[in-house]
Amino acid sequence: MENSKKYADLVVWQKAHNLTLKVYKLTKNFTKEEMFGLSSQLRRAAASIPANIAEGFARSGIKDKTRFYNIAEGILN
Repeated sequence: MENSKKYADLVVWQKAHNLTLKVYKLTKNFTKEEMFGLSSQLRRAAASIPANIAEGFARSGIKDKTRFYNIAEGILN
């Protein structure tokens, strides 16, 4: 991570971002009834993964960084 100047340089962020784009594309065809239920929940969860990685990247302390990275990982489980 020391070589990365911005969070978008991180491969893990790039993969998380691509996952978010795929989730949005997949849920686009959900039924109207699910647009505000399951679709919304999946989209918010997917979008929060790269957001937490970016937030962790911006933190200076290792404990703070780790906290945000752990949150991102927890969303996947």
